[in-house]
Amino acid sequence: MAWFRRRPRSGGPGGRSVNQADLEHLTQFFRTKQGVEAFIEPQTTVTETTLLLVAHDGEWTRRRIGSPDVAWKFAHQLSMPVYDVKLLGYPQRMRDYNERQRRRPV
Repeated sequence: MAWFRRRPRSGGPGGRSVNQADLEHLTQFFRTKQGVEAFIEPQTTVTETTLLLVAHDGEWTRRRIGSPDVAWKFAHQLSMPVYDVKLLGYPQRMRDYNERQRRRPV
């Protein structure tokens, strides 16, 4: 009996490879916001590589992306500045946006 046999998965730890709907969401965010920059977040034991897009006002979105290479290619196709979050960290405007959203009355 093979109860504990691992099933093959596509992509990374989440078992999901790059999804066309995710790429379309990121593209739509880029095209409808101003000053968008991309931040590549590394794969962890829990999540796959993700691409975080942050607009000029700090609004942001995040989606899974197949690999850092896919993220770099995607950002370069759109002529979007792209950074490695491990080296640069998260932008202050994103933290400020999150704080404004948290304080906003419901």
